[in-house]
Amino acid sequence: MAGNSSRRGAVRKPSTKKAKVVGAGGRNKSSLEGRGPTPKAVDRPYHPAAKKAAAAKKSVAKKAAPSKSAPPSRAKGASAAGGRAEVGRAGRTEGGRAPASRGGAPASRGGAPRAAASRGGSTRSTSSRTSTSSSRSTSSRTSTSSRAPRKTGRPAAGDWVIGRNATLEALQAGIPVDAVYVMTGIDMDERIREVLDICRARRLNLLDASRSDLDRMTNKSAHQGLAMRVPAYTYADASTFPKVALPLIMVLDGITDTRNLGAIIRSCAAFGATGVVISERRAASVTPAAWKTSAGAAARIPVAQVTNIARTLKEYKQAGCFVIGMDADGDDFIHEAAAKLCDGPTVIVIGAEGDGISRLVRETCDIIAQIPMTTSTESLNASVAASVALYEAARVRR
Repeated sequence: MAGNSSRRGAVRKPSTKKAKVVGAGGRNKSSLEGRGPTPKAVDRPYHPAAKKAAAAKKSVAKKAAPSKSAPPSRAKGASAAGGRAEVGRAGRTEGGRAPASRGGAPASRGGAPRAAASRGGSTRSTSSRTSTSSSRSTSSRTSTSSRAPRKTGRPAAGDWVIGRNATLEALQAGIPVDAVYVMTGIDMDERIREVLDICRARRLNLLDASRSDLDRMTNKSAHQGLAMRVPAYTYADASTFPKVALPLIMVLDGITDTRNLGAIIRSCAAFGATGVVISERRAASVTPAAWKTSAGAAARIPVAQVTNIARTLKEYKQAGCFVIGMDADGDDFIHEAAAKLCDGPTVIVIGAEGDGISRLVRETCDIIAQIPMTTSTESLNASVAASVALYEAARVRR
């Protein structure tokens, strides 16, 4: 029953009782007094503000002190006292410092010490400003060059060629190679054996890698146990394509899918095209995905990047090429246009799958052709349309 329990409550045991707290009793009254207001920063010798103020006073005192006289002048006809007086006046003009002499000559020439001092001071200030501005401009140029975007060519950073067919085709074409990675425990087939033979013959860096390492290096792409790191793709010069005998040039206007680009490059290699022209902006470029889709044909077909497709087509027309644009609403069929026009230098333009060729490019073309299809099919894939056009052109040329 409550209140009749013999259990003790929360009490302190005698052995653990704290000692009695005794007050100061006024004995430490002096220690409780305040120390007064905090001194200012300049009054504390250890504070940076006090050190700065002391340095300023020291510099002021140094400027107020009389300047030391320069050694006597060695010029003929000038007395030692006159030289000292002239140097003293020049020193006052320059804030207490005499200008440095040039090649042992006196500081003043022709009895005009102040002009000489001012000339010396302006020379020093100009040279200091020039060196400062030059160093500043050099540093700005250095920082700007470090932030500049990477241009086309073969910089230090490399790309990846993945897949067995793409790697074998690239090695057979003899492109520069940084290293070849083979997955540990890979299933050997004819392509792998040939890759290993080429690597041994060319003395390339052949490295073993696990599947996880290859997935990480190739961003989890379908590498098939084989990957190769190569320098960045070197784009060709578009102006050299018309100089080839009987050129057949493929121009891509707005193709943004790298797989379409790789398939078109492969078709160009199959039907004997001279080269492929793509845009530098808002268009697909030669990437590892394009390498893989082309099955290594990117090593045999040159690809050029241009800033303006319409301007490039005008240059090709001036070089004697006939430009055929491919569109679903074309005036002629491709086999008819090829029979009449593809026996000479020819340029075939393929646009994006949805938008087609742009307005300026369409106006630049000599003729717009289409591929005959049934009414149930609206359009073809860009790479398929390019293959059909290239086949018709190659058939007429043969």
